[in-house]
Amino acid sequence: MLKLNNIEVVYSDVILVLRGISLEVGKGQIVSLLGANGAGKSTTLKAISGLLLSQDGAVTRGSIEFDGVRIDKLPADEIVRMGIVQVLEGRPLFEHLTVEENLMTGSVSRTDGNAAIRDTLDMVYTYFPRLKDFRNRTSGYLSGGEQQMVVIGRALMAKPRLMLLDEPSLGLAPLLVQQIFEIIRRVNEEAGVSLLVVEQNANIALKTAEHAYVMENGRIVLDGSAEDLSKNADIREFYLGLSSVGERKSYRDVKHYKRRKRWLG
Repeated sequence: MLKLNNIEVVYSDVILVLRGISLEVGKGQIVSLLGANGAGKSTTLKAISGLLLSQDGAVTRGSIEFDGVRIDKLPADEIVRMGIVQVLEGRPLFEHLTVEENLMTGSVSRTDGNAAIRDTLDMVYTYFPRLKDFRNRTSGYLSGGEQQMVVIGRALMAKPRLMLLDEPSLGLAPLLVQQIFEIIRRVNEEAGVSLLVVEQNANIALKTAEHAYVMENGRIVLDGSAEDLSKNADIREFYLGLSSVGERKSYRDVKHYKRRKRWLG
């Protein structure tokens, strides 16, 4: 469904951020993109969704294809109409609007009529019953977890075929993280939406995804099935905080982090 072919991204004509990124998301798949802050994960999503143009960034080499159609030169609104929707990091909302008004803004690109849009809204309320209870509440007064539900629901209102999720667990309590990722699985299984999920919580990301990629310094340094990566010694130590014997380790105890990342050798 989605294919990135050796892309490079440059900001302001001088700052090289992505260096030859290649990845794929198949139809019906959940794919996770792992990496530390500054690795280039969010830039990768913005390259796919067309949001680089608003930040003086551009794909300067390689190509991005969606269902065989090249999209890296298309504007963001056209990419949305093709079925790709990004949920931005930080849960940005129209804080002065109600929950339902926020959700309805996600449907502005649709042309299939009010009845179909209302059906999608009912589906969103099925996934997030709390939002139905709060549908007339001003969004700015919601908790962080409730706001995350709204931004995911708003993306679903666009009726996406591929959803790009940027750090859905950021700042949330562990129980809420579990609930959000359970809904992500349901959206994938029940609505048939493919997902590319950027996440620093490698543990839950690998439990949810089928395939995963690891980014370091603007490059893909490792990829494979989520099950295989969860057993990889380096992933276990540097992303899951586990030693080879299964003991949980503090990152302060890992003295030679960069030198011991064997995938960079």
